Amino acid sequence: MNSYTLWFHLCRAQKKAPKSWMIYLKNLTAADFLLCLGLPLRIADYAGTSDNVHLFYCTYGAPIFYINMYISILLMGYIAINYMKIFHPLRTSFLMTARAARLLSGATWVFFLVPTPAYIILMLNTNKASVSGARTCDVLQSESVKVFYKLFHAGVAIIFLSVLSSLVFCYCSASRRVLQVQRRQLGSSNSKKLVKSRRNMLVLVSVFCICFLPYHLVRLPYILLQGQCSDVLYYLKEVTVLISVFNICLDPLIYVFLCKEFRVQ
Repeated sequence: MNSYTLWFHLCRAQKKAPKSWMIYLKNLTAADFLLCLGLPLRIADYAGTSDNVHLFYCTYGAPIFYINMYISILLMGYIAINYMKIFHPLRTSFLMTARAARLLSGATWVFFLVPTPAYIILMLNTNKASVSGARTCDVLQSESVKVFYKLFHAGVAIIFLSVLSSLVFCYCSASRRVLQVQRRQLGSSNSKKLVKSRRNMLVLVSVFCICFLPYHLVRLPYILLQGQCSDVLYYLKEVTVLISVFNICLDPLIYVFLCKEFRVQ
């Protein structure tokens, strides 16, 4: 499905000037496709018992997973904020233009891709003796990697909470706007359009919460109790990882609801 969506954006989408939210959808598709390419590494890590495969996954596969997750989180936030111009057209600003969408998307990719080589280099310097029998990537981390790891997760936790707050605020604001219009123009075409847009916003918020909220609720105690957490917490974290990866299956729903051209194809 993600391959088809990527093909649609590259080959079938109309060549006219793209809307800002379409630019975000294209980048969301690219992030999901990147995770699709990285999933075989995680599957191989679970299926095999090779220490080299585990080290290879922790060095290259894990960054792909986190890059996808947090780029997707930010892009969903951008789409929600951009979608607010439908409910408040008089508040349209530079941040809601196609140029701003390109700049924000590019800056987001750079922000997450630039530190990745530093993480890979630090992981490649891991003492091979510590790899034997390792079940998680945490035990392979040197002190320098652990500092990098904690700083990264502190930063992305702030990003997640900020985007979650923004999504909830945008949806509540959209619902309030719909109620106001419905009271003034009952049954009008404008009212129906806003109701449809609110539904699209609900799809976006639902996919976000279903996929990413469970992982972050479990991830916080898992990191705080690192080194002394029980097997129950470990397996619970792995289940929430599976749920978070499910976003590459649910994201096409966002394309179906938000993009008329995609539905036509």
